[in-house]
Amino acid sequence: QVHLVESGGGLVQAGGSLRLSCEASGLVFSIYSMAWFRQAPGKERERVASITRADSTANYADSVKGRFTISINNAKDTVWLQMDSLKPEDTAIYYCAAARFRNSAHDYWGQGTQVTVSS
Repeated sequence: QVHLVESGGGLVQAGGSLRLSCEASGLVFSIYSMAWFRQAPGKERERVASITRADSTANYADSVKGRFTISINNAKDTVWLQMDSLKPEDTAIYYCAAARFRNSAHDYWGQGTQVTVSS
């Protein structure tokens, strides 16, 4: 079992920055990749970014490319999402997730953290 805890959400003005953190505990060695998802009211959940534990390969949604950066620590148990040039449309609940296998569904989810960008 893996436990994920997010932190770092909050209220920021458009153009500002926030940094989200996700700490994993438990059977962390079983994780293949970690990702950040977001869901805004009335919208479908969107995968924002993902990163593999083995070689830190990162992928981004087109909507955040060039503005968000995902990274992982040396111990491979904490993932960050640096969000710059934030826009009101980035407002959502952001969730951290972990997958045990490549191209598989995410097995573990955090509780979510609210990000609100004011115009």
